[in-house]
Amino acid sequence: MALHIADLVEHAVDAVPDRTALVMGETRMTYAELEARANAFAHHLQATGVRTGDRVGLLARNVPEHVVAMLAVFKVRGTPINLNYRYVEAELDHVLGDAGVTALVHERQYSGALGDLVARHGIGSVTVIEDGSTEEPAHPVTTWADALAGRSEERDFGPRSADDVFIVYTGGTTGYPKGVMWRHEDVWRTLGGGIDFVTYEPIEEHDQSRAALTTDPFVAVQLGPIMHANGQWGMLLRLFGGNTLVMFPSFDPPQIWRAVEAERAHGISVIGDAMARPLIEEYERELAAGTPYDARSLRTVNSAAAIFSAEVKGRWLDAFPEVMLTDIIGASETGFTGNGRIDRDNLADKGSVVRIGPQTVVLDDDDRVMDPDSEIGAVGRMARRGSIPIGYLNDPEKTARTFVTVEGERYAVPGDWVQIEPGRRLTLLGRGSNCINTGGEKVYPEEVEVALKSHPAVFDALVLGLPDPRYGQQVAALLEPRPGVDLDVDDVQRHLRTRISGYKVPRTVRVVGSVPRHVTGKADYRSARELIDQPAGIAPSAAGGAR
Repeated sequence: MALHIADLVEHAVDAVPDRTALVMGETRMTYAELEARANAFAHHLQATGVRTGDRVGLLARNVPEHVVAMLAVFKVRGTPINLNYRYVEAELDHVLGDAGVTALVHERQYSGALGDLVARHGIGSVTVIEDGSTEEPAHPVTTWADALAGRSEERDFGPRSADDVFIVYTGGTTGYPKGVMWRHEDVWRTLGGGIDFVTYEPIEEHDQSRAALTTDPFVAVQLGPIMHANGQWGMLLRLFGGNTLVMFPSFDPPQIWRAVEAERAHGISVIGDAMARPLIEEYERELAAGTPYDARSLRTVNSAAAIFSAEVKGRWLDAFPEVMLTDIIGASETGFTGNGRIDRDNLADKGSVVRIGPQTVVLDDDDRVMDPDSEIGAVGRMARRGSIPIGYLNDPEKTARTFVTVEGERYAVPGDWVQIEPGRRLTLLGRGSNCINTGGEKVYPEEVEVALKSHPAVFDALVLGLPDPRYGQQVAALLEPRPGVDLDVDDVQRHLRTRISGYKVPRTVRVVGSVPRHVTGKADYRSARELIDQPAGIAPSAAGGAR
């Protein structure tokens, strides 16, 4: 029993080889075709010197070659290193050096961002994916077509180990990203379906692929970029189960809804409001125009990795009353920690409310495990035991701070604060590193953002702390108005006072053309701090955003 990512995908290939695995624009691949291409590229990697444990950088959008390359790296027991295609040269320099990347796969359009980094880091093998760009790399490359030409498509690789290391680099919203190291078995147990997400019971190695033999495929529209943990594991989870993935190189709501129609999609996975809001607004617009999209096939919509506000959730419930909406919470350092079905009864101006996940606990300030049945209303830090990461790559100090031992048991404690709710549920308040301390009171930005987004004129919001000579910190907010709407800041603040305590209401507010977000939908705090320093009025738009 290997419990290795490559083995788990291969089990699905063997079970349903003729089933469609990927739909990406005009490209369609069965499991057998995906396997053949991944085997061919794996043999190319071996020919260029990639061996067990070597790290291969992947710098690409959601394109077919990215999926093939990732699976090929796993097949030869290498470690794919996710590179955000929005990174500039300094950020790429950091990750390539920190990870010790020895081979690289990138789309041609990112050649300029790489500059001379290939030579600087001594990367020996580079494969370029053609994307229509005419950018000339400053380093020698092998084209994707040449890399596959003449390579064997047979699966003739050696045995693998559940102890092989998987690395995912975190988003880096407040600094350079860190590589989180997992054993393959542990990350599968937390993110890849190695537990039943309903019963929370562990499953066996072949359970996912065996289920594919007796069930029709679930057609999943996966919107998260696969250079991010959310997108990677949304994709891998579906592949392990022999399902069909529909993916896109960029976020385009009309294109996505047309694909839902054409593929008779059963589910959509989004990253919070950054994706859910423009999607539902496109659906509502076409419905009002009398040309609705046919989305009758939809069964589920789930959100993870960013705020899914009450206002946007309500619009999805109105449009799709029979569809199951789900909030999922977790982190790169914990994996899955809880999920919860969204309905009218739990639709409130607060963060995600979820069932406590398997091996998830709440710790108080003294690292005591709190009782979710008797300490209702208490606030603490979310933690997970059992299948958790090894630690951070090249950072023993951060590893020691995040992975702590309590009463002889090791926990991952990434800093997410939660409130205990009745019925063994948790409300996610936000990351402690972003918590604002104003006059001794703690303010969690996500709670204020959810309240801000409930105002009808606010399209998006981002809350952060600013230095304050009297209170230590003050609450500040960037607000993006709805298109064509004049946003009255005083009215927004009056609205807030009906929903949150007065000390949580932002004292500094800037109206901006666009709230700065990374392509994953996560906040870009560096750009946000630059915008918050702009004079009053509408500040210029910032780069980024999933819209």
